[in-house]
Amino acid sequence: MVSQVRDTGWFKSSRSGAADENCVEARLTETVVRVRDTKNRTAGTLAVPPATWTALVTGLKNA
Repeated sequence: MVSQVRDTGWFKSSRSGAADENCVEARLTETVVRVRDTKNRTAGTLAVPPATWTALVTGLKNA
């Protein structure tokens, strides 16, 4: 069975506060996860496969 992820649109972590200076936004789709700087949205995005994103987030949670 293939997992299907709908396009989430851009979002910030629920742990990001309004005054947080170091925020990124993510956008999840079935084929790619894009990440961008919240304060400089036009500076480009980092695109990684969903498995790489999952490994990164899991590693950060376990650090």
